[in-house]
Amino acid sequence: MLNIFKKKSKVEKLNVNYKKLLEESYKLSTTNRRLSDSKAAEANEILKQITLLKNDR
Repeated sequence: MLNIFKKKSKVEKLNVNYKKLLEESYKLSTTNRRLSDSKAAEANEILKQITLLKNDR
């Protein structure tokens, strides 16, 4: 219950954004492949940021 007041770390925020972009990419893959690829590329960039932040710890 106390997790309500806990602020998310930068890694957690990026992880949420990463999952959202991957989900959008998957949904778009059936209708618009170019847009789907751009969302997947954005997600990969966020994944790189996540790994850099985790390696800095």
